[in-house]
This record gives sequence, C-alpha cells and structure tokens, in this order.
Amino acid sequence: MAHQTTDKTLEFFFDFGSPNAYLAYTQLPALLERTGARLAWRPMLLGGVFKATNNQAPGMTPCEPKRRHMLVDMQRFVDHYGIEFRFNAAFPVNTITLMRGAMALIDDARFASYMDTVFRAMWVDNIDLGDPAALQSTLTAAGFDWHELAGRVADPAVKDALREATEDAVAQGIFGAPSFIVDGELFFGQDRLDFVERALTDS
Repeated sequence: MAHQTTDKTLEFFFDFGSPNAYLAYTQLPALLERTGARLAWRPMLLGGVFKATNNQAPGMTPCEPKRRHMLVDMQRFVDHYGIEFRFNAAFPVNTITLMRGAMALIDDARFASYMDTVFRAMWVDNIDLGDPAALQSTLTAAGFDWHELAGRVADPAVKDALREATEDAVAQGIFGAPSFIVDGELFFGQDRLDFVERALTDS
C-alpha cells in the first residue's frame, strides 16, 4: 500500500544504454509504492539528445580520474541499493533498435517484460545487445516473437515516434539520462531520486 496518495505524475526519460538509468529503474517500484504517483515512460534516443545538446556520455569523458571515480561511485549506489549490476563490456552500445522496441511496445501488455529483459541483459548479464544475434536470442528466450517485434521496430511510424520523443525531450531541457520531470520541474541523475520523491509528495 502506498504511504502517500498523490495525483502527480513522474515522467521517466531513459535510454537502455545508460547504466544510471538502470540504477534508477530498479528503484522506481518502491518510489511509486511510497508516493502513489503515476509513472509516465519517456523512451528517448540518448545519442540524439547528446548531439542536440552538445553533451556526451559521462563514461566517455577525457578526464581519466573522473572516469575512475564515477565507476567507484556507481558501485557505492549498487551496494546501497542492494541490486545486481555488472558494467557492460561493450559500452557504449548502440541502442537505437532497443529504444525503438520500447517505443513500439509502450502501450503493449508486454512492455514491462521488455523493460526487465533488456535492462537486465544489458546491466546484469553483460550481453552486447548491439549485436543483432545476441539481441534476438535474448528476446526470444524471454518469450518474444522476434520476427513480429522486428517488424514493429522497422515500422516508419515507430521510428518517427522515437525521433519525435527525443526532440520533445530536448525541448523540455533534457540533456542526459536518467531524467525526471515532476510538475514541470526537471531532475537529472539517479542520485536525485530523493529530490524527485520530495517533489512527488509536496502538496
């Protein structure tokens, strides 16, 4: 039972290629349980966001000490959350097919299963989902009809929807993942979930 009841909506902007988006994803069920908030999934193509905002993946920073520290700090959160995590050896992974899949299934009953399958394969099982064969075998093993899903991913309407969602995210000030919007206010990073929760519970 939710500890509080709110009529607020939490918008979650994500790309499977972000390890911090995975960390945030693991914490969303408990956060929603505590607040009673509604969740609005906002898939976007992070590469497109980076290009539009002149940004880059934190893990690609040319500052070696910062990269080393980021991995240490990420592990601190993994330990704090008590979750399974393994940094993907294929990082950075091209996620355009994965994100089109999320967009194709966003209103489908299989969406939750798709989210769990892809996030776990990427950030627990260390599978290179940028490899078409690995992606096909992963989704097939999870019970998806690969040919049916591949057809939906190739649908021009799905491609357009993801592109438009990405452009809309940028228009709302999104510059990276994970990002959250509550009542028009932007929060960036899985380490800002305390502030997200406060925004959801403030009257």
